[in-house]
Amino acid sequence: MINFLPPLPSGLLFEIGAIIVLATFFAYFARLTKQPLIPAYVIAGVILGPIGLGIVKDIELIHSLSDIGIVFLLFIVGLEINLNKLRGVGLVSTITGIIQVGLTFLLGYLSGLLLGLNTINSVYAGLIIAFSSTLVVIKLLSDKEDLSTFHGRIMVGVLLIQDILVIIALSILSSIGSFSVTKFIFIMVGALLLFGFAWLSSKFVVHKLFKFAAKSEEFMFLLALSTCFLFVALAYMFGFSIAIGGFIAGVVLANLPYHYNIIGRILPLKDFFSTIFFVSLGMQVVISNFVSISKLLLILLGIVILIKPLIISLILAMFGYGKRISFISGLGLAQISEFSLIIIAGASSISPEIFSVTIILAVVSITLTSYIVKYEEKIYNKVNTLFNFLDRISLKHQKLSYSGNPKKTKIILIGAHRMGSIILKAFEKNKDIIKVVDTNPDIINKLIGKKVPCIYGDITNLEILKKLKFSQYNIIISTIPNEDINKRLLSYARTQNPSINIILTAQHLHEALNLYEEGADYVIVPPIMSGEKMSSMLKSIFNKKEALKKFKNLHLKHLLEMNAEL
Repeated sequence: MINFLPPLPSGLLFEIGAIIVLATFFAYFARLTKQPLIPAYVIAGVILGPIGLGIVKDIELIHSLSDIGIVFLLFIVGLEINLNKLRGVGLVSTITGIIQVGLTFLLGYLSGLLLGLNTINSVYAGLIIAFSSTLVVIKLLSDKEDLSTFHGRIMVGVLLIQDILVIIALSILSSIGSFSVTKFIFIMVGALLLFGFAWLSSKFVVHKLFKFAAKSEEFMFLLALSTCFLFVALAYMFGFSIAIGGFIAGVVLANLPYHYNIIGRILPLKDFFSTIFFVSLGMQVVISNFVSISKLLLILLGIVILIKPLIISLILAMFGYGKRISFISGLGLAQISEFSLIIIAGASSISPEIFSVTIILAVVSITLTSYIVKYEEKIYNKVNTLFNFLDRISLKHQKLSYSGNPKKTKIILIGAHRMGSIILKAFEKNKDIIKVVDTNPDIINKLIGKKVPCIYGDITNLEILKKLKFSQYNIIISTIPNEDINKRLLSYARTQNPSINIILTAQHLHEALNLYEEGADYVIVPPIMSGEKMSSMLKSIFNKKEALKKFKNLHLKHLLEMNAEL
């Protein structure tokens, strides 16, 4: 600990204040340099912890607060997730999760034995690397708006299977020496009761309660929090993780018409407490015995960031998801879980070496993941030729495109949700003229059913760009409001076809001006375009009640059509 500072105020209030101030300081510089935020929070934790300034004393209480962050994150994931959309990847997620956990555990267990650990510590070595972090992966997917993509859905499905398996593992570990069939049956019955209660609540109770609560934003917020903590308490009573309780609570409320309002109110709480979680992770770093644990640390880290992703990629490739989806799904799960920290915290017979390895492994793998996910497309574009074998081991083929009549196709539409769907509707009588690129499998499957030319893929993927063959098109329309992606698209398209007309989308005025400077032919700025459209409409409806009614009916019809497709 560094002792050159004068005495600082003590108490929970000042410790939380120190956490938030230092996390904000490092987050500012992370944003300034376009770096992920998670490493910034971890660095703040290292500085505040025992090997740094030692400002935070009550680390146990900070851990309790960080648990609330995990609960809120999983609660929001439950609110946002559509379980019906996971059905399409349910089988592959289940098989992938079970096989990956089993093989990764075995590799960790054997590595422990080969390095001289006893049997129980080798078991812990296997368990701490077998699972991936639900908290980290879902946060990163949500930040990139990738939860609805194929790889996003597969990763969430695998994480749910892992969470079920880790709950079973925790239950068995907690009763080592006293495990019985009776206890196992109790766990299974508890699971049935918990999910049964959740289903009954969703079906018969929450709609009536929230219909009444919706009259007051404050009361609805409190009722949502109460529902969350009720399921957290029930999950804990039945021997399950509090995170699972938060997730189930979110799923219970997901079908409410007010769930977006609930998400909006909970998000600031989630951000606050999850920041504390990542800072607390940094506080746990200890390096006193680093030399003695370095060999085990490096071996387990290699399994986590190299072999675990490869196992996942191989299984997904065999199911026909292609090398990109398989590769990125595996890459995103290359870290250990927050449950690994729970496992070692509750273990009475664990060695100090395994404890230290787990902490450092969590910090390193989670930090690496934040960079890997941020730059996953660049990584894939660099190494994808090394993984061509993934396309050759497929046992089945996933239909992710429809060609139509390529000779008639003159327009590429990137993104067919909301704004893109309106553009697409304008060409529904001449659907061969436009080709859609989208990362949402539901949209692609619907377009295939309607025989609209389309392809599943991310426009930042070099393979997708090459497949599109820009030289044969007249217009590109990108509805993605991401300046960096649009700049890369603009640059690549111009090199392939200098005369092609490129229409891009920007969220802000300065982004639009930047894209015009880069050579865009037109930039859509939705807020400004809405104002322009509204001013034009006002001229048409001025003192004309019937004209306004006609506009309203057309608008309402389109909104209902879009809502039916969600």
